Amino acid sequence: MQALELALHINAQGYNIYLSGEANLGRSHMLLNYLRPKAQRISTPDDIVYVHNFADPDHPRLLSLPAGMGKKLKQYLHNVLQHIRREFPRRFEADAFMKRRAKLVGKFQSVRLRLLNKMNSVAVDKGFSLDMDENGALTLYPLQEGKRLSEEEFDRLDSGVRLNLKRRGETLVQSMSGFMQQLNKAEETLQNEQRGLERETMGQILEAALDNAMHRMLKACPNAALELSNYFRELREDIIKNTDAFVPYDAATAASINEQCAGQSEDVLSHYEVNLFVDNSELQGAPLVVEDNPTAANLLGCVERESEMGALVTDFTLIRAGSLHKANGGFLVLHIDDLLQHPNAWEGLLRALRSNQARIEDHGEGSDAAIRTKGIVPAPLPLQVKVVLIGNDEIYETLLANDDRFSKLFRIKAHMADTTKRDAASVRAYLGHIAVIIQETKLPAFDRTALAWLVDLGSHLCEDQRRLSLCFPLLREMMIEAAALARMQNKETIDASILEDAYAARTYRANLVEELYMEEYDRQMIKIQTSGAAIGQVNGLSVTEHGDFAFGLPHRISCTVGVGQEGIIDLEREAELGGPIHTKAMMILKSYLTDLFARKKPLMLSGSLHFEQSYAGIEGDSASGAELAALLSALADVPLRLDLAFTGAVSQTGQIMAVGGVTRKIEGFYKVCARQGLTGTQGVIIPYDNVDHLMLAPDVLDAVDAERFFVYPVRRIEEALTLLTGYASGRRLKDGSFTKNSLYERVNRRLEMLGNYAQNAFRLTRKRLPKS
Repeated sequence: MQALELALHINAQGYNIYLSGEANLGRSHMLLNYLRPKAQRISTPDDIVYVHNFADPDHPRLLSLPAGMGKKLKQYLHNVLQHIRREFPRRFEADAFMKRRAKLVGKFQSVRLRLLNKMNSVAVDKGFSLDMDENGALTLYPLQEGKRLSEEEFDRLDSGVRLNLKRRGETLVQSMSGFMQQLNKAEETLQNEQRGLERETMGQILEAALDNAMHRMLKACPNAALELSNYFRELREDIIKNTDAFVPYDAATAASINEQCAGQSEDVLSHYEVNLFVDNSELQGAPLVVEDNPTAANLLGCVERESEMGALVTDFTLIRAGSLHKANGGFLVLHIDDLLQHPNAWEGLLRALRSNQARIEDHGEGSDAAIRTKGIVPAPLPLQVKVVLIGNDEIYETLLANDDRFSKLFRIKAHMADTTKRDAASVRAYLGHIAVIIQETKLPAFDRTALAWLVDLGSHLCEDQRRLSLCFPLLREMMIEAAALARMQNKETIDASILEDAYAARTYRANLVEELYMEEYDRQMIKIQTSGAAIGQVNGLSVTEHGDFAFGLPHRISCTVGVGQEGIIDLEREAELGGPIHTKAMMILKSYLTDLFARKKPLMLSGSLHFEQSYAGIEGDSASGAELAALLSALADVPLRLDLAFTGAVSQTGQIMAVGGVTRKIEGFYKVCARQGLTGTQGVIIPYDNVDHLMLAPDVLDAVDAERFFVYPVRRIEEALTLLTGYASGRRLKDGSFTKNSLYERVNRRLEMLGNYAQNAFRLTRKRLPKS
């Protein structure tokens, strides 16, 4: 929490957050509950809109407006365009406009008629008649005796006469080219004057509509006044320049226009739209965005394309915001596991944070592609966002070691602990969280026994009586299942017995593999004795995991010893079934023997240790104490009790050190003993340091209370050996010998015998061989 608080008070670049913790800690729930009130106290960021860039259409312009004003700008311009669509045709039909337009047309017609009369006079003087069709095309017809010749009559003339008429006609056309230029100029003047009249009319309309919208926006957005003024000025100029897009036509002309220029007109009108890129009008405070599917498009935004006439086209209205843009001015929460599934998104996020700008790129084309399709390049968005990545510690370490950018952009690591102390204050806070779960999931009431049971479950999950697990999602699951059982039993209140039933049902759903193992113990398919004694054999304990269910199982560990120089052979390692930690434990065991028994003599023995009926890999050092006991039993020729199981790691000095999974190991051996019959002497030897880690099942506790099953905590291997053999282990005396009649004395005598056998065995054999 301190790391999060610190990060929120640093606005410098690179102080983003990596929230590290295991999956069952409720990381997202905790983070969002922390960030929501923080976000609500931060000012709401601006809206972001993209508009057409009239100077450079391929680079759309970005405008940053106060929250809610982006939507208003879009509505204002929509209203302006609708007003123009209604008002411009109405102005065309107004008497004043019609009179001025008729005056311009009349002026043109008079000039045109005068020029045509002059041209016709010239043509008659040259023996031709000038004719004009409906489309305004001029045609010269030859005259003969004052009569205009038709095409048939012209074709019947002599070829010499026809050629003479053609030459005269070409000469006449050249002589009338000046009149044609004057006529074209008159038409051009008419078009310009008509367009000027239309622009003047459009300007009057814009003064009433666009200027009003501009004044409202400038008043509401003082920080963006300059950019808005420039945009409205360019918008006004472009609308006036493209009045043809709003000009009404009669039916015949409209049909022609629709066939030829409708698409162009729509393109022009689309320039006046507003792309509301990020809308914060409904936001209270800063945005808090959680992106569950961080693809490159979802996270970094994209430019969409539409199919038009078989081609893909785009414009600024098809620019789509990503989560990074929507979270600007607030917080963006991402799960690193999901993000790393999309390399383009991860690389794009790092580039954006490093440059402090969010650029929208075409993710479908590589940056190094030799051929790229033409598109638009939107203006980048300046970033002011706090990115929070949620993941585990392994991914954090991997990114830290392999990506130099990561440490510079995510400088704050907030590490969630998975346990907390179990004291009065923590229990009160724990119950407060449980109450929140009850309220959020609308569960029935939990009585005092149920709440106490849940607190104990918190200790059971972390296997520590002095600590509480912070894996609240697991507690939540148990509470929901208990509530379902309560409804099935028609109970309105949940007590400890219902929670116990729910826990038993949950275990039953997951423990099929454990039951199969227990059946094999019952049928003696797996050889385990829970009574009697044997030399060189001891019951060790292990934890087996199947999916999300872990359970303890006993295993027979056996040892044999003979004369030789191989030392102690780890059969698991020789068969490549032992892991490195198990191999290290075997080396420690050899070191213990050397320190205790080989100070003045070498160890001359050949022994082997292995887990019987073990066909999978073995890892860990929790069986090293039991293996040492089996080895010493084989050396001393003293049997070990098989009604006891032993778990614990041994040091070079004989200390028994803590191991993991003690609760499950004890429960696993108890189940086997209970199925084979409790004798009242059975039990488990554990490290003394593991006493605080015991959170045993109720049936095991009942058996311990009734003294039908025992748990023996030991600090040193000597205590365990006394329990297993009934012999005092003894101690080394000053002369190098050991306490008389002790276990170590028997071991030392056996080692001396093995050394003597190794030294003299072949010498005695040679003495008996006959001479040749």
